[in-house]
Amino acid sequence: MRKVFFLLFFISSFGFSQNKNIPFQKGEFLKYKLSYGLIHAGFATLQVDEIIKENKNLIHVDGQGWTVGIVDFFFSVEDNYQTYFDKNTLKPYRFIRKINEGGYTKNKEILFDFQKHQATVKDYKNNNEKSFSIQNDVNDMLSSLYYIRSISFDNIKQNEIIAIKMFYDDKTEKINVKYLGRETINTKFGKVKTIIIKPEVEADRIFEEKEGVIIWLSDDDNKIPIRIKANILVGSIKAELQEYKELANTLIFN
Repeated sequence: MRKVFFLLFFISSFGFSQNKNIPFQKGEFLKYKLSYGLIHAGFATLQVDEIIKENKNLIHVDGQGWTVGIVDFFFSVEDNYQTYFDKNTLKPYRFIRKINEGGYTKNKEILFDFQKHQATVKDYKNNNEKSFSIQNDVNDMLSSLYYIRSISFDNIKQNEIIAIKMFYDDKTEKINVKYLGRETINTKFGKVKTIIIKPEVEADRIFEEKEGVIIWLSDDDNKIPIRIKANILVGSIKAELQEYKELANTLIFN
């Protein structure tokens, strides 16, 4: 189950124009059911809040993920991802990652300073701190999701590849994302029109292929993740939206 919650909390930033209106608001809550094949594996939630810090209007997102049932017995996961990013520019300010995945743990905090072009990584598990150079267009793992939701796909061509950047742990990762088009899918809420994207993920002992992840975003002013699917070496993992509250815009059904 390792990397299951990473898939949900990771959708990286795109380098093209944003919509004028921010498609999320304080109080927005999303809950997902995670499945491994036919087995109910766990849940994940995303909660949006707003705070003021150092005279900055910041969006605070708290992401939680945990396993249940038989999966929890054999491979317990308890993850917490948090991001603080500027409400106007959507640039990350602070990122927190506390995970325990079958005994594999991390406890890191990243502070972003775009005036100095620097990211400071505090590793509380190993009791060290390091600084790294960054560019102006990087996001963290979680703020990138909310950045992409502000993007207009109207002028993006089907199968177009977009190069993106994300600062992750101690380096900036360059990732290619393919826009696959639009599709209407069945959900527990009814039929929903979606935008499909496919991030390129490096093939390793976990993922079956370089492009083994597909993400469906609602094709409306919210652009919330409706479904995420990942093919791995021993099957597939899926995240499905189960509950939502306080969306900034009405979720449109077909």
